[in-house]
Amino acid sequence: MFATYLIGLREGLEATLVVSILVAFLVKSQRRDRLPQVWAGVGLAVALSVLFGWLIEYTSTSLLASYDDRELFEAITSIAAVVFVTWMIFWMRRAARTIAGELRGKLTEALAVGSLAVAGMAFLAVIREGLETALIFYSAAQGAAGDSGPLLALIGGIVTAVVLGVLLYASALRINLSKFFTWTGALLILVAAGILKYGVHDFQEAGVLPGLNDLAFDITSALDPSTWYAALLAGMFNVTPAPTVLETIAWVAYAVPVLLLFLRPARRKPAPTATTTTVTERGADTGTEAEVEAASSPQRA
Repeated sequence: MFATYLIGLREGLEATLVVSILVAFLVKSQRRDRLPQVWAGVGLAVALSVLFGWLIEYTSTSLLASYDDRELFEAITSIAAVVFVTWMIFWMRRAARTIAGELRGKLTEALAVGSLAVAGMAFLAVIREGLETALIFYSAAQGAAGDSGPLLALIGGIVTAVVLGVLLYASALRINLSKFFTWTGALLILVAAGILKYGVHDFQEAGVLPGLNDLAFDITSALDPSTWYAALLAGMFNVTPAPTVLETIAWVAYAVPVLLLFLRPARRKPAPTATTTTVTERGADTGTEAEVEAASSPQRA
């Protein structure tokens, strides 16, 4: 459940920060009359994300009749989720420094066009996070059919993200988002490695890949699947006591190089002014923007 909580927290906070930037810009620009359009766009994005998540689950449980088809579908969604997680982590590291300015520029253009453009801009700014969350959650929660724990954990992560976002906007909370995104990014890489491992196993179950019975090792005697810590490792990172050779190769081949690339020191560029990583101004100002900009370089203090 920790994995799905982390997904909800990370994706939810990214979406919350985006919405905070839009709201702060409208408030500071004396355009509060456009706030209903922003919230309408955000609401539509959330609704479609929930619908997308339901559609994935419905396809897997109701539309696919055969066991092999379901395993193949789960394998494909797992690979897609890994791609999205990897892209999201590195995109946030690279583009967060300019995201606030880009959002303000797009919103300025949308204000000149009209209400629908404002709602559409807010919708597009949030829908990506929502679709990613639905896909990654489905892939991370596979194998927990009939268990409401992962869904509750996801909702808990999103609620936590919203609360943090509101407190940041109101300047009631100081948080180093650079370190936050570094730690959550590293943990999500391990979660993604587990999802990839699960996808490889599903491909083997569907008969697409060989080696279903070729175990890399078997430490069941030391890591009893019935224990709480074995369940925790399996739920967080899909670490199992008897993985196949291909599963193990896939986990190591993804986790090691991606972690090294993500954690390597970013190239420092000369800057005329220092970038702060704490919110120091009231909600309608640009404190939230400073947080988002600072998140682009995980190694910065």
